[in-house]
Amino acid sequence: MEGTKIKVAKLKKARIEIIPLIDVIFFLLATFVLFTLSLNRIQSVPVDLPTGVPPPSGAKPEEPTTIQVSEQGNIFWNRELIDLQELPARIAHYKTMTEDPKILIAGDEKARFGATVQVLDEVRKAGIEKFSVETRTRPTGK
Repeated sequence: MEGTKIKVAKLKKARIEIIPLIDVIFFLLATFVLFTLSLNRIQSVPVDLPTGVPPPSGAKPEEPTTIQVSEQGNIFWNRELIDLQELPARIAHYKTMTEDPKILIAGDEKARFGATVQVLDEVRKAGIEKFSVETRTRPTGK
């Protein structure tokens, strides 16, 4: 018996055809360009914006009162050293004497968080709603 020879076809390597890929890319580009040209321009709605009124020429903006806490827990009221027990009375007096009370709470570089929170609590107890906490540090008493 004679053996039969079986021919095995060699596998061809897969190829990526570039030309059809370029055709598809150009088609997408042309479609995108034609689509954007056919869009209607967006119409805007006219809005009357409010204008700011400058303060009267003689009046200058009111500076907020600064309460600063130092590293040792000392409290400065506008650069004047005061005691913590004196703070509630000062805040209450400031609130009654000022039409629009504003307070800036500041601390020096190594101020303790607890003392600053006590000052913030006193400001809140007095009912002053316009207060800020300064995020930059400044030298003590400045």
